[in-house]
Amino acid sequence: MKKIALIFWPEGGNAESVADKLYSRFNENEIEKVSVAKVTKELLNDSDFWIVGGSTVGSHVWEDADDSNRWHFFFKLLEGIEMPKKTVAFYGLGDQVLYPHHFVDGLGVFQVEFEKRNAKIVGNWPVKGYEFTDSDGMKDDVFFGLAIDEDSQPEFTDERIDKWLAIVKSEFGL
Repeated sequence: MKKIALIFWPEGGNAESVADKLYSRFNENEIEKVSVAKVTKELLNDSDFWIVGGSTVGSHVWEDADDSNRWHFFFKLLEGIEMPKKTVAFYGLGDQVLYPHHFVDGLGVFQVEFEKRNAKIVGNWPVKGYEFTDSDGMKDDVFFGLAIDEDSQPEFTDERIDKWLAIVKSEFGL
């Protein structure tokens, strides 16, 4: 069976709890869940498919060239990985009520970082059912990955995960 790396940040919050829900929908032998702080180049090389997720909180510093920035470290770690051989899907968390102008902007950061490395990106998700005013995480009425709002729409999380994973698993060829 092909191996999936489920990579998330930050630890201990909604991004990790959604990672736990995603992880629970796979067989343990086909997926490895790891935080950005603990990901290794070996895991990245050994995994055919990646699911990468995080919160939008603090996304304005994601690209700061500072080694204490976990996402910056992760994006640097991608150097030397044969990205065109990797298939990647994203999930992002945001709050439509408190941050309607920046809802799941982190998905946009993922899209840019992986697109410029020529990874195969899958898992687009429709914007229908969300109420926000702007997002860097979308284009042409689709998000670049699964959008989750644990603050304002937690009742939809499990259903969205199930529907999105059906799409992603199909695109992964599983």
